[in-house]
Amino acid sequence: MHRLSHISLFSGALGLDLGLEQAGFETLAFVELDPVARQTIHLNLNRLNRSAVVLEDVTRITAQDLLEATGLQVGEATLVSGGPPCQPFSTAGRRAAIQDPRGSLFRDFVRLIEGIQPRFFVMENVRGLLSAAIRHRPIEQRGKGARPYEPDELPGSAFQVILDEFERLGYTYVYGLLNAADYGVPQIRERVIIIGSRDHEPIALPKPTHSQNGSGLPRWRTLREALEGLRDPEPQYPPYPESRLRFLRLIPEGGNWRSLPPELLPEAMGGALHSGGGKVGFYRRLAWDKPSPTITTSPAQKATDMCHPSELRPISVREAARIQGFPDDWVFCGSMADQYRQIGNAVPLGLGKAIGDSLIATLRGENKTPVRQVGLFEVVRL
Repeated sequence: MHRLSHISLFSGALGLDLGLEQAGFETLAFVELDPVARQTIHLNLNRLNRSAVVLEDVTRITAQDLLEATGLQVGEATLVSGGPPCQPFSTAGRRAAIQDPRGSLFRDFVRLIEGIQPRFFVMENVRGLLSAAIRHRPIEQRGKGARPYEPDELPGSAFQVILDEFERLGYTYVYGLLNAADYGVPQIRERVIIIGSRDHEPIALPKPTHSQNGSGLPRWRTLREALEGLRDPEPQYPPYPESRLRFLRLIPEGGNWRSLPPELLPEAMGGALHSGGGKVGFYRRLAWDKPSPTITTSPAQKATDMCHPSELRPISVREAARIQGFPDDWVFCGSMADQYRQIGNAVPLGLGKAIGDSLIATLRGENKTPVRQVGLFEVVRL
């Protein structure tokens, strides 16, 4: 095969990129707006004596800028990848979707694909993208007696806009909701993955290598396996206040707020006790012999707690990075909060490698089934 050239957009701390590189791709350029994440990129590239272009604002970069910086011509790049910021599509947010300025960043992703014309693209995002609407209707305006939904208020209308853009560019694509645990990552983390082909080659979502029940495949990897052999003599983590410790002492391994005595719940949960949702992150203690839940950007916050299985503390920065698959010598810049944020926003390396492996299988002619339609949806989960 020829050089597997890769251009990374919305690069963050390079989780997806390192996974793709493990599969055999060579990243020639990174684009990342956040200055702390750029410091992380520069520091690690220098530490590894690697040369690559690092650019800043994706909205101010043209396809020609990237081609000139990488020495590539139109159509020569093997792959362009990226995950436009996901806040507008998050089920935890206001779901403002495409009208949110951050939501429009996907158009820059499409713009650069159109100009670079890579052989393949990979776009990743949160699960909420599948059901996001172009125009969000507030909850109080829904339900019995509400006016019918307008087309741009329908669930999934924003996602359809994205697919229509890829169709306009002439790319065939497959997409699906992938769980990182199915690919050997010791973490239950679902991401929407879209893989596109300029030349209508037989692309496919990666086949799972692990399963929850071990049906024909190795079982999901556990937190114990993830942290085995980790040297973290001075773990970085924010200490819990006594007001939280009082209740966390009562939580068994693998438990959460539901493990507390009923008479303590009003005090422990406050107003959240009677709010909607499962509230699974409240007073959550991880379990050694299960995969980690999704690594969050704030593992010590009350609603996104990730308490160590056997110690009264949040998982450390280094433990969170290990669960995501980062090498132990990968350095994260910035404050402790900055480091947690970079790690929590990353795509697990194991998932990135699985995607890269699937693309390389196509390049080698090992994926035989051509894409017979513009879009093919798959949910790959056992």
